[in-house]
Amino acid sequence: MDSQTQSNNRNVIFLVIVAALGYFVDIYDLVLFSVVRLKSFSDIGISPEHMRMEGEYVINMQMFGLLLGGLLWGIIGDKFGRIKVLFGSILMYSVANIANGFATDVHTYAIIRLVAGIGLAGELGAGITLVTETMDKEKRGYGTMVVAGIGLLGAAAAAVIGKHFAWQTSYFVGGGMGLLLLLLRVGTFESGMFKHAEQSTGVSKGNFFMLFSNRKRFLKYLACICLGLPLWFIVGILVTQSPEIGKVLGAKEVLNAGTGIMYTYFGIAVGDVVCGFLAQILKSRKKTVLIFQSLSVITVILYLTTNNLTENSFMLICLVMGFGVGYWATFVTIAAEQFGTNIRSTVTTTAPNFVRGALIPITLVFEFFVHQYNIITAGFIMMAILTVIAMISVAYLKESFNKDLNYLEE
Repeated sequence: MDSQTQSNNRNVIFLVIVAALGYFVDIYDLVLFSVVRLKSFSDIGISPEHMRMEGEYVINMQMFGLLLGGLLWGIIGDKFGRIKVLFGSILMYSVANIANGFATDVHTYAIIRLVAGIGLAGELGAGITLVTETMDKEKRGYGTMVVAGIGLLGAAAAAVIGKHFAWQTSYFVGGGMGLLLLLLRVGTFESGMFKHAEQSTGVSKGNFFMLFSNRKRFLKYLACICLGLPLWFIVGILVTQSPEIGKVLGAKEVLNAGTGIMYTYFGIAVGDVVCGFLAQILKSRKKTVLIFQSLSVITVILYLTTNNLTENSFMLICLVMGFGVGYWATFVTIAAEQFGTNIRSTVTTTAPNFVRGALIPITLVFEFFVHQYNIITAGFIMMAILTVIAMISVAYLKESFNKDLNYLEE
């Protein structure tokens, strides 16, 4: 192996590590509200009977920020480079998280989570885009697997810190980690495919509306978004609202959403690694995602039918449920592999954030079913609807394993 090849390999390894650490901080900040919701709401004077609805308000503001940020950072990534997104997004959400520690009312809390959401939107898409465009096509699945596997452990860090420290300190830690990560990013390098696309004339770059100008392209983009919907329903509603769900199920003690989030993300991290390996073995991302989607349905049924939950059984169920939806990295990789270099960052950044932002309409429909029936029945109905949509979406997309990504969308 010559020195140039060794240098390139070191650069790729460094890029994967930095992208993984970036996603670690991203997930830490993304789920921190779910972890400290009850503690922080109690401190700012929200009564227990209003905590669930006010929690939905704050998290929906964060998700709306993710929608806005997905558009902003995706377009910037295709027009000006993936590296600029990595720097700009992490600076924004780091400052926002530090500011969050000073919130004293629910509306200020929500506005800051909106700003943090905008910042958080750029991290994963830019990182995955860089990794998929830099690594060999036969091995890029391993790269995205490492990014997600390490990154998702940020949820565990959020749960541990949120449990043992004041909620304000938890936000300060998230902001501090982000600012430290900026120093590591100084050594990262731009994607060669982006540089090639940048030199191309007469080709539209970062044009979000290209995704809607062609029916086939639009349906492909919509399918990329829809295949990830069950994951955020599980994390954003079924686990986040576990104290209320546990009460209906006759749990022997109040279920801790922070603990649930931690074990769910442990499961997702393990699932992402297994999903990545399985995709490499089967040489098919589609078959692998369908297997995991089927497994996620089984785990949700287990959760919603287990009466008299104890803390230990709840943690185990969250671990298994997280594993069932552990196809997040594969989902984002599929999205990256479906489109050309000139709009790849736009797609890879907007798709996962539209999935996260879809929690807003999902929450509204979920609340409709809660009022029509009850919170358990609503959980069953929503999981069934979202899984059917996700499976149809996977079936619609073409297999992208080992696909050459060095091309442009006309």
